[in-house]
Amino acid sequence: MTKELLTLRVNGEPRTIAVEPHHTLLEVLREELGLTGTKHGCELGECGTCTVLVDGVPVLSCLTLPAFLGDADVRTVEGLAGAGAQGAGAPGRGAEREATLDPLQTAFAEEGAAQCGYCTPGMLMTARALLDANPRPSRAEIAQAISGNLCRCTGYTAIYEAIEKAAARS
Repeated sequence: MTKELLTLRVNGEPRTIAVEPHHTLLEVLREELGLTGTKHGCELGECGTCTVLVDGVPVLSCLTLPAFLGDADVRTVEGLAGAGAQGAGAPGRGAEREATLDPLQTAFAEEGAAQCGYCTPGMLMTARALLDANPRPSRAEIAQAISGNLCRCTGYTAIYEAIEKAAARS
């Protein structure tokens, strides 16, 4: 297959790469850009493990072809740290990058919401989109928002509590 030259805006930075046109955003993020925080899960769009934000909206990167993104802003879990309490902006590279965690990352750690951690990047991205759209969601709204993200470890209570804690701190 012939590779195509593609420029994506990922975590606030333009990234030009040569990609196979049939490769998914998940493959490009992990294999071409080295952003391995986004996880391979079912690769069928059923588990939410590969969730990233595209222009602030959660999308399943395993079902998304990067060629159709245009100049959309793609944000991965690596783009959460240093982005601020409301998720605005994106960190720079190297010494310019702030070392602060997103309030969601801190709350997930404090509440033990990340047990094996495999679903955590997708959960964090979905929760960030929720809190950006609704800074004070109810437990039912949280449950609805993360209903497409499967976790096999926590039973979800710690995840709900972490999202509520992050919302209270914002």
